[in-house]
Amino acid sequence: MADWKVSYKALADRLSARGVDLEAVKKALKAQWIETPSWGYADSGTRFKVFRQAGAARTTVEKLQDAAQVHKYTGVAPSVALHIPWDKVDDYAALNNYAKSLNLKLGAINPNLFQDNNYMLGSLCNPDATIRRQALDHCLECVEIAKTVGSNNISLWLADGTSSPGQDDFRDRKHRLQDTLQELYAAMPEPMRLLIEYKFFEPAFYSTDLGDWGSAILQAQRLGPRAMVLVDLGHHPLGTNIEQIVAFLIDEKRLGGFHFNNKKFADDDLTTGSINPYELFLIYNELVAGAADPANEMDVAYMIDESINIKPKVASMIQSVVNCQEAYARALVVDRAALKEAQASGNVVKAEETVLDAYRTDVRPLLAAVRDEMGLAPDPLAAYEASGYYQKVCAERKGSAAGGYGFDGQ
Repeated sequence: MADWKVSYKALADRLSARGVDLEAVKKALKAQWIETPSWGYADSGTRFKVFRQAGAARTTVEKLQDAAQVHKYTGVAPSVALHIPWDKVDDYAALNNYAKSLNLKLGAINPNLFQDNNYMLGSLCNPDATIRRQALDHCLECVEIAKTVGSNNISLWLADGTSSPGQDDFRDRKHRLQDTLQELYAAMPEPMRLLIEYKFFEPAFYSTDLGDWGSAILQAQRLGPRAMVLVDLGHHPLGTNIEQIVAFLIDEKRLGGFHFNNKKFADDDLTTGSINPYELFLIYNELVAGAADPANEMDVAYMIDESINIKPKVASMIQSVVNCQEAYARALVVDRAALKEAQASGNVVKAEETVLDAYRTDVRPLLAAVRDEMGLAPDPLAAYEASGYYQKVCAERKGSAAGGYGFDGQ
């Protein structure tokens, strides 16, 4: 037996003794779906500099090729989010067919409402009606792209805000946003959803038009049942209890999706689970608990959104996917009955220890067993690095082209 098989047997015995339905856990892990972002495979950088990397994808086709590697070795990353115009092509039907040939699906379509010079004072909230029309027409273009590729999600991050007191009227901006979003929502056929993302600051530093989950859910509720809130883990003030926000959104039936990443201070440029893996686990704990409640009808898009600055792109993306797998696996083995009993009796220590016991569980042998049953290598990162793919694309991809984001700084 390989080492992971010995460890898996010991773990399986311990979990089974605790009453965990191991087959149900493995079934859930095999069904996990994590969407990776096309822009995560291209050159990107900080706000000051884009660091050009050997082997980085230069075109949307090359981004899909890289994404296919992540899915090949993890087995749970079958879709790729597109960002328009970064991923603009002449023939989206042909791009969709190419994705299918790689065993991939094209996922959420992301409009770009922050890079055009006209958006200096905002896009959908801009005081100039002509610029608002430009931004809205771009969003409607993304709806048509989504129809063509069979995507059911428009993922909208609005960078709009103000940078100085008195620059604009807060209520006027709110009303402009309501009006433009209503037209966008009306153009989206069922079952297409609008995922409304929020961010508490940046690039505007005085006010942000969608600065928190409250402003996002208010807009969603005004629009209708297919307007949902998207939670980006990097878009909160430090110390925010994101798992509580997740629980509230589940209860309100407005949790539409995630952008997984991690932050140290101000944004989402770090590998998912790299800074605060306990937070990631606690978020998944709420997701598992919510899914177990028959009152909830959850349809959550689990997406990664990272600016991978200096690490090799595919390897870093595999790290993020694996960290999501581990957080989900730990959440699946929480002793729910014991936790409920401790909560009901007010036994705070027992409740916390029940959660910690699952978090401290080494689920890597369990995931190795799941991958083995799926016909995959037990260690995705090691298998990818041994494949020679990175060396191959470094040799093939000479020269860099626009396809990521960040400021060049030169």
